[in-house]
Amino acid sequence: MILVVAEQRDGKLNRATWETIVGAQQLASASNVPIAVLVPGAGAGSVANELAAAQVKEIVTVEHAALEPYTPDGYTAALQDAIGQLSATYVLLPHTYQTRDFAPKLAARLDRAIITDVTAIKPGSETAFVRPMFQGKLTADVVPLGPGPHFVTFQIGAFRVDQVAKGASPAAVRALDVNVDASAIRQTPEAPFQQAKQAVDLSQAERIVSVGRGIKEQTNIEVAKKLAEALGAEIAASRPICDAGWLPMERQVGSSGQTVAPKLYVALGISGAIQHLVGMKGANTIVAINKDPDAPIFEIADYGIVGDLFEIVPAMVAALQK
Repeated sequence: MILVVAEQRDGKLNRATWETIVGAQQLASASNVPIAVLVPGAGAGSVANELAAAQVKEIVTVEHAALEPYTPDGYTAALQDAIGQLSATYVLLPHTYQTRDFAPKLAARLDRAIITDVTAIKPGSETAFVRPMFQGKLTADVVPLGPGPHFVTFQIGAFRVDQVAKGASPAAVRALDVNVDASAIRQTPEAPFQQAKQAVDLSQAERIVSVGRGIKEQTNIEVAKKLAEALGAEIAASRPICDAGWLPMERQVGSSGQTVAPKLYVALGISGAIQHLVGMKGANTIVAINKDPDAPIFEIADYGIVGDLFEIVPAMVAALQK
């Protein structure tokens, strides 16, 4: 069985879970095994009904006092028991901050292989998982060794949410009881991870307007913000903009920032260094505006405009406001 571990908080599903289900469906088509989705935490019931639309065998909920609030110890103990009961061959998770916190601990507890930040699956006699190396400059085909379950985390944006296969009827939903020793939970939980007080999770944004060096100076970011407001989008940036302090670090997209996969990504004055591209190439539609016709960003853009963004963006805003 392929087991997808969903991520939700207070009954709200992290959309990266849908991407992981797409990856699971690709893996299942190659290995011809069923898929189950495990939903841990309080509020699992409402999320389970949402996920039941997917073409999977079943949705399994796990609600336990040890899972709320989140702690790595609580999740490790509960999932260790659940995985044992479900006899999974693969355990697939979205590569989120929370997953990065507990998944290595869980894999170590079970003494099993873990492959992180996977971007593609290569079926064959031995299924290989593709992951970036050296900040995206190279990729490696990795085959897990040893007995299952093998743990795999998928990079956000590696698979598109709109590619998920839906079932003809809702999948079955059932609850699973797990045994967790509450005294073994050593952590005192704090607020969920945030990079700054007003941090934004760009991975959940459907539209993003991102700025690069071509914006020239900090005051000009207002031009991009007007476009973002007209599109109902979040504002983001490449690393030089955040390093300069023109936008907070939580707005950075790239290998050292956030990985995003919005429906629309508008790149303003971004040349397209590989470190930035690995963070946004999973967007459904990429629109690039740059003076340099040879900018690498145009190689992956769906629509490219060669020109002065200070002329083009105000015209776009005016058109959107009509």
